[in-house]
Amino acid sequence: MVASGQDRIERRLAAILAADVAGYSRLTGADEEGTHVQLQAHLRALVDPKVAEHRGRVVKNTGDGMLAEFGSVVDAMRCALDIQRGMAERNAGRPDEKRIEFRMGINVGDIIIDRGDIFGDGVNVAARLEGLAKPGGICISDDAHRQVRGKFDVTFEDAGER
Repeated sequence: MVASGQDRIERRLAAILAADVAGYSRLTGADEEGTHVQLQAHLRALVDPKVAEHRGRVVKNTGDGMLAEFGSVVDAMRCALDIQRGMAERNAGRPDEKRIEFRMGINVGDIIIDRGDIFGDGVNVAARLEGLAKPGGICISDDAHRQVRGKFDVTFEDAGER
């Protein structure tokens, strides 16, 4: 069976960065408006510019996080490290219970593009990895690690197969 050109789904290989705020429900429970304003300020001043600087594209904001796409795992990793370092600086001096900290997941994989949004296993794995990351941390897939190994002055800890 041959599909016509109109039925073809657009796909490509991409590096996917998924991020969310650790403890967002707790933060909004204590100060919903303040947390929202603070998160938006972090996104505008730090996250969005870093994604653009590293040749990425913010696909969508998800309320307490975001999904971004990069053509390179190295670019996605550089972006994630810059954001995490920037957030540590922005949180310096704030009490622990008021800190906004991102958990991030990075995967490289095949994605489906539909009306500007991205879908597929590549995205799903990045989201699962983000859920495994510690607050302020980055969890990357084995495939992503193969592409960044030796390119960064950071220590990777093998969390085993998940």
